[in-house]
Amino acid sequence: MEEPIYELKSEEIGNMEVAPEILRMIPYNTGMEPILLNEYGRNIQNLVDFCVSIPDRDERTRCAYAISDIMTILFPSLKKDPNGQQKIWDHLNIMSRFELDIDFPVQVLTAELANPSPNPIPYSNSRDIVFRYYGKHIQNMVQTVSDMEDSQDRNNLIGVIANHMKKLMLAHNKESVSDAKVLRDLCFLSDGKIDLHPGDIYLHDYQEVAPANKQKQGKKKNNKQNY
Repeated sequence: MEEPIYELKSEEIGNMEVAPEILRMIPYNTGMEPILLNEYGRNIQNLVDFCVSIPDRDERTRCAYAISDIMTILFPSLKKDPNGQQKIWDHLNIMSRFELDIDFPVQVLTAELANPSPNPIPYSNSRDIVFRYYGKHIQNMVQTVSDMEDSQDRNNLIGVIANHMKKLMLAHNKESVSDAKVLRDLCFLSDGKIDLHPGDIYLHDYQEVAPANKQKQGKKKNNKQNY
């Protein structure tokens, strides 16, 4: 004999009494406190939080030791690691947000060591740069070379720096570039220690080269015209 099938109508469902525990929503991880070390999981984090809340210090210490034993069981490889116990207690202190007040068996990691403040990055003052198109490095190089004793190496370095200054000036302004302007700037940056004129040094004549793609396109067009 087939069992009868009962169907509930919508008005019957609306009149039903639902137990309060059924109405409780399942707690999701997104609504909980974050896990500080995911490899130990939510349960270990909850144990550590409970341990921190224990008012008696001796009982809190015993609880911390019990949790460390559980953490060692979860990661048995730490038993063979000579620094295994150090890692366990460091992790335990991290999960307690460095609030666990007990007698640690080792010197544990502190909040200052775990989150050190980065050293400030020394930024150069842009006002110290006399000519922006030469940059700070060229300015420092000129000052260094200008303090060198007269020698062939010093003359060679001056030639390299002056040619590079001309190249940088061309990249900044292609129309008003001259050897005399470069040498005047070189004299100014060296505080008059490098005083040269266009006849004293040879600077290369830099020419703008068309990109390779444009040259290839020009060759293709010429080939088509030949055909």
